[in-house]
Amino acid sequence: MSMKITVKLFAAYQEAYDKPELIFDFATPVTVSEVLDKILQEKPELKQWREVTRFGVNLEFVQGNTLLNNGDEVVLIPPVSGG
Repeated sequence: MSMKITVKLFAAYQEAYDKPELIFDFATPVTVSEVLDKILQEKPELKQWREVTRFGVNLEFVQGNTLLNNGDEVVLIPPVSGG
């Protein structure tokens, strides 16, 4: 059974991909951290943000070990600055 997960990108993640969102298909259930692992494999320059990135799933903050369901929307939130 395939799982489709939408990942909304902000700040450094959006800059690295040059787009606001990604859609991944996973063959098995995954956690939010495993989605981040996939992104870091594709864009190793983002590894510096691993420890400070917060996660959201379907508009709620969650921990990295949160198990995802088909159709979930994941948000990766690195620290941002500006004024």
